[in-house]
Amino acid sequence: MSDAISFLAPRADVLARRDQIVADLTDLLPPECLVHEPRELVPFETDAFVSYRRLPLAVALPRSTAEVSAVMRYCHRYGIPVVPRGAGTSLSGGAIPQEDAVVLGLSKMNSILEIDLPNRVAVVQAGVTNLNISESVSADGFFYAPDPSSQLACTIGGNIGMNSGGAHCLKYGVTTNNLLGVRMVLVDGTVIELGGKALDAAGYDLLGLVCGHEGQLGIVTEATVRLIAKPEGARPVLFGFEASEEAGACVADVIAAGIIPVAIEFMDKPAIEICEAFAHAGYPLDVGALLIVEVEGSEAEMDAMLKDIVEIARRHGVKTVRECQSATEAALIWKGRKSAFGATGRIADYICMDGTVPLSQLSHVLKRTAEIVDHYGLRVANVFHAGDGNMHPLILFNANDPEDAARAEAAGNDILKLCVDAGGCLTGEHGVGIEKRELMRHQYSEADLAQQMAARAAFDPGWILNPSKVFPLEGRPAA
Repeated sequence: MSDAISFLAPRADVLARRDQIVADLTDLLPPECLVHEPRELVPFETDAFVSYRRLPLAVALPRSTAEVSAVMRYCHRYGIPVVPRGAGTSLSGGAIPQEDAVVLGLSKMNSILEIDLPNRVAVVQAGVTNLNISESVSADGFFYAPDPSSQLACTIGGNIGMNSGGAHCLKYGVTTNNLLGVRMVLVDGTVIELGGKALDAAGYDLLGLVCGHEGQLGIVTEATVRLIAKPEGARPVLFGFEASEEAGACVADVIAAGIIPVAIEFMDKPAIEICEAFAHAGYPLDVGALLIVEVEGSEAEMDAMLKDIVEIARRHGVKTVRECQSATEAALIWKGRKSAFGATGRIADYICMDGTVPLSQLSHVLKRTAEIVDHYGLRVANVFHAGDGNMHPLILFNANDPEDAARAEAAGNDILKLCVDAGGCLTGEHGVGIEKRELMRHQYSEADLAQQMAARAAFDPGWILNPSKVFPLEGRPAA
């Protein structure tokens, strides 16, 4: 697989100056903030998209916005590519470096700077983990809504880069809906502020452009995020169906009826068995598909909403309806769902896809996904955010078999094309990275791509920020 996706050729002039670049960075950063020995660079050679690896030239680990600015100013001056890195949980290869690149990691910038409960916001450094924000305000009755499955490890800077979502994005939205402001270092080292504590900022919505930029417009060092009051109560319910198509049709009808639970998560039979064996969450094993539907509010509100959802589920032949009876049971239900990727990794190598489809097409896409994977002689486990149509098929394969790996990538590409053809898009929250880069032309016209690249070049004319990612290598403007 390592040769299946191309990278830009390393800049020869940068490689030739490697020793001088390391010496210069040593002057800018203390010893504990710079990694440059080959053996110590290995942990930074890839991210969670482990099929591709490249050793970087060096790794800078600044502790402040000022140090980020100094590194960016230096790299901009000498045309040195920079690859931003959060926790390395990217599933699309967004943080994979190159031999001529300095990885700029933000793991040392992990402080919560301010909790402002009257204004319901938190100001945090980019290296703060997603879950740490909620844990810091939980005792006061608040939480941070976006909750990716990797929330224990993933950082807010990476979440902003990929516009991450999570199980509860159906009601509360993804990162862009919960982000109020950022401090960002531009490619030449200039520090800017976008947005703030106010609910709406003046001028162009540059914050909307930055959220989801995949590290190509600048380096976010601080973020102001929205805090939400905890609901009076929350109750997850398991709905078991005979087949995936029936579960998909039920989801579409629930949303079409104007019912918006806080979450609707989907698992097919392989995913149910994998997650149950790991978490012992009490998932029914005699069904072909499972929905985890969580409602929240007062007891009366939850009862009324569940009554309507159960009626819709019965029209689709629901076999099992199991309401959560305790906080411990609820925690187990969500432990199983949020452990899905790790639990799957215990039994096989896999590629996790990330396409989004209209809910009316969910049953069709699930059926075709199974057919596509079967055509390649592989297996698939489906577990995803059904409420907003964000699919995550896990294509199982043997990474030690190059032919098997090639078939897995081909199957994944066909599934993503299917999502686009069904009226959806290539990514819901994992980003384009290198994984979906060559598929951008399947979704966008040349005029569309040219306009996006023009916006990118306005921030980074020399294309040194994460340069091999997002846009097809052919047809780019000259840097």
